[in-house]
Amino acid sequence: MAKEKAVIRNDISRFKWTLIEMKKNKVGYFMALPFFILFFIFVVVPVLLSLLLSFTTFNLLEWPKFVFMDNYIRLFLDDDVFIIAIKNTLKFAAITGPGSYLLSMMFAWFINELRPKIRSIVTLFFYAPSISGNVYLIWTLFFSSDQYGMVNAWGMKLGLLQEPVLWFQDKKYIFGLIVAVALWTSLGTSFLTFIAGFQVVDKTLYEAGAVDGVKNRWQELWYITLPTMRPQMMLGAILAITNSFGFGYVITALVGFPSPDYCAHTIMHHLSDYGDQRFEMGYASAIATLLFFMMIGANLLVTKLIRKVGT
Repeated sequence: MAKEKAVIRNDISRFKWTLIEMKKNKVGYFMALPFFILFFIFVVVPVLLSLLLSFTTFNLLEWPKFVFMDNYIRLFLDDDVFIIAIKNTLKFAAITGPGSYLLSMMFAWFINELRPKIRSIVTLFFYAPSISGNVYLIWTLFFSSDQYGMVNAWGMKLGLLQEPVLWFQDKKYIFGLIVAVALWTSLGTSFLTFIAGFQVVDKTLYEAGAVDGVKNRWQELWYITLPTMRPQMMLGAILAITNSFGFGYVITALVGFPSPDYCAHTIMHHLSDYGDQRFEMGYASAIATLLFFMMIGANLLVTKLIRKVGT
């Protein structure tokens, strides 16, 4: 069947072959049409408009004026805070992206080995922090900067601290704390995706692997389980990258905006500053465009790495 399709494609143009295939599967395309329309209107069009506006100066009141590459030149040559934001974002993403991805996979693998009833309870326990809208309140309760904060209170009571520590005001502690919060809240949709992936692995593959020389659980994981659940791994990677680059609102809730000496200032904060407060939409669009391409680059790199799993 595959050879016949290849012969047909060689005899006609690619465009005509595509039209023939679409006609054969017109019911499926018709059912997918509403999603495609919504995706085009609310995703593709805004991205294209943002890219176009990034070459203009626009304040929401006057008609956009085309300024060519001035916004991008200003970003890299005149905006020192943006350079700090890039460094912080890359540093934060390099730690929390792979960290949250591996944590989600390891916990999902561990939970998958439990009994069904226990698995449901443990899954809810790990997933709960990611669905809490005010998750930062727990951390502010523990790391409050006065003597009523639980860490300060117990530290002073045990003689470990002489006076209350300004946890979310001292830049020595801020970055480590926000990384901990990001990892704690990372067991979200990607975590459930991995659990679903482990559940659908065909058990007979393990028997075949044992015949072919797979000796332990780690080899089973690398050569059988992970290659089988590549789609779930891909989705988990995309979610981890998106969350690591877009983790801004919780940072603002914990340390304020701007953070002390811009120690936790990310590209998302810079985008919010110029887009939501200064209304320099052309400049904000340039920031959003750069962030968009950074995320695409990270996704392409991760996709290439995942394809090598089990090879």
